[in-house]
Amino acid sequence: MAVKRSRSATRMLSVFESIAHAQPIGVSALARLLEADKSAVQRDLMTLADAGWIRPAPGLSGQWELSPHVLTLARPPHSNESLRLRAGPILERLRTETGETAYLAVPDGDHFVVMAAAESHHLLRMVPAIGIVIPMQGSATARAVLPYLPEDRQAQILGSLPDAGTRAKFDATRARGYTVNDEELQAGAVAMAAAVLGPDGLPVGTLVLTGPAERLTPDRREAMGALLSAGARQLSTENG
Repeated sequence: MAVKRSRSATRMLSVFESIAHAQPIGVSALARLLEADKSAVQRDLMTLADAGWIRPAPGLSGQWELSPHVLTLARPPHSNESLRLRAGPILERLRTETGETAYLAVPDGDHFVVMAAAESHHLLRMVPAIGIVIPMQGSATARAVLPYLPEDRQAQILGSLPDAGTRAKFDATRARGYTVNDEELQAGAVAMAAAVLGPDGLPVGTLVLTGPAERLTPDRREAMGALLSAGARQLSTENG
């Protein structure tokens, strides 16, 4: 017999995820975003707040954001936590050697999530928040992992089987060790990514360097890419 689902719980989870993606955000905007009854969304907000999962955004009346409590979910003794801890010194080294923000992203279903970061000390810098979602389409992270995925998974992400030109790009990425997104997702922002592989050769995450295009100029990318791919190889070896 099929088990009946809880519609109210499903809606509350949708409210929680929407706050995570759009914070800070108010009840009216949430109701419009979810196409849900405003009173029902308000009840969900109060329930989440009472449980400590969200809090009022400082200085913004009626706006909500995730509380630090959510970070407790990212600290159980599983493989991602081990990966995060081992990536820490590598991220710090990349930040020191390049002057730019370095971060670790791990796959989560059809997207990636930032798990750890070493933030650039420059006044002008890119700062991905821990827990931020990175899309599977178009990002440097996606381009870094695609060459290492089985063909059926590549086809699922791309919408079709990779053609000869795409496979040639995959070969070039594996040979070079990193990929570049040159202001394609956000004007003025450059990201470089290298895949971290597990013992089976499949990607378990990516190391990413990101910063403004005025500093991550084409003449610097080869040297920075070499540092990035070396860090990813070290982390991959430790995974083995």
